Amino acid sequence: MTPDPARWLWAAGAILLWLALIAVIFWRERRAKAAARARSKAMAGDGEAVLVAFASQTGFGEELAWMTAKALGQGGVGARVLSFADLDVQTLKVAGRALLIVSTTGEGDPPDAAAGFVRKAMAVDADLSDLRFGLLALGDRSYDRFCGFGHAVDGWLRRSGAEPLFDLVEVDAGAAGAIRHWQHQLNQIAGVVSAPDWTPPAYEPWRLASRTLVNPGSPGAEAYHLAFEPTGPAPEWSAGDIAEIGVPARDGAPAPGAREYSIASLPQDGRLEFLIRLMRSPDGQPGLASGWLTQTLALGEEIGMRVRINRGFHGPAAETPLILIGNGTGIAGLRAHLKARLSAGGGAWLLFGERTRAHDAFFDDELQAWLASGVLTRLDRAFSRDAGDGRYVQDLIVAAAHDIRAWVDRGAALYVCGSLEGMSQGVHAALQDALGEHRVLELLETGRYRRDVY
Repeated sequence: MTPDPARWLWAAGAILLWLALIAVIFWRERRAKAAARARSKAMAGDGEAVLVAFASQTGFGEELAWMTAKALGQGGVGARVLSFADLDVQTLKVAGRALLIVSTTGEGDPPDAAAGFVRKAMAVDADLSDLRFGLLALGDRSYDRFCGFGHAVDGWLRRSGAEPLFDLVEVDAGAAGAIRHWQHQLNQIAGVVSAPDWTPPAYEPWRLASRTLVNPGSPGAEAYHLAFEPTGPAPEWSAGDIAEIGVPARDGAPAPGAREYSIASLPQDGRLEFLIRLMRSPDGQPGLASGWLTQTLALGEEIGMRVRINRGFHGPAAETPLILIGNGTGIAGLRAHLKARLSAGGGAWLLFGERTRAHDAFFDDELQAWLASGVLTRLDRAFSRDAGDGRYVQDLIVAAAHDIRAWVDRGAALYVCGSLEGMSQGVHAALQDALGEHRVLELLETGRYRRDVY
């Protein structure tokens, strides 16, 4: 121990600063939750409120739920907004009327926050004969089970005796026409003759500041690290949030709509950063969005973009041990969580998989520096195309099952980011083998196991 009083003072100051940061994070989370409760209570009004419940994976469903509540309120109808994580059979029994915004993730799976509702409510027979409901199902037709979870909820409600207010409304990849149809149904409920259509989100201009190919020579598709600077005041965001980029029309074809990307930076970096892989069609043509962003867009050129809150992938409290798992460009979202830990005391373990160590060790210099400084407690990587390795990220979980159990036993949270096909299912199965199916479901229901997969 040092006898130097100055060094003791510096150490004490560092500890006080760390405690202050924890207090600020805790206060901000409590304030956000209190504001959401207050907003929901205010929307409910004094009369019988319509229950608006959402099952959302990326935050889009939650956003539509609040827009639904606002639309009802403009017609004088109160609304109470709840997540499926807080929904139960008794709440539906007494609701009278309910509007449900239900996302599907992957091939018919429920969002993580709805896992408890599926297990506790949908697994049992219920008498909901006094309930009238409308359901907006969000999905993607590129999957075989389009809106699979939305249809499952609709079927369960009907079998339970609930009466539909109108036929289920399906939305393919945020299609504006289907959402306008939903708004028309809301106008009928609220008794509004006409109301302005919900307009697409207002994008802010951002300028491409840099673009770097990060895996030259890789056997996989090219991946680029892009950074955008705001042309005006920058918004606030948190690790886990998503950027929505408006993709313009090209060659006389209609605009392909927006694309979403995990954010790899924090507001204090002064810019939005992404790791984007160049996708190609079978004939070799670059993808509409990835080709534009990685090949066509010029440095200094402006694009329209907005940051969307994704509470389902926000980080845990600073003192919570954090296990980060991902592959490929999914390291972008995990990088933001690691950056957030720079001022939060560390305590993170990264398990990551890619093709080759020589070409695909994304952000390696940063990871090594964070490992040396203690921000990263442990770093495990697998490279599937390397001779002598050949493993995938789920194989790392199998090999480290004992240590993962130990981390979870002392309160660790699990965050997964990367490809939906292959990786997320393999990781989920490996975690079930390591921890047990019941434990994994418990982690999902309590928010200690979160996923941002695409």
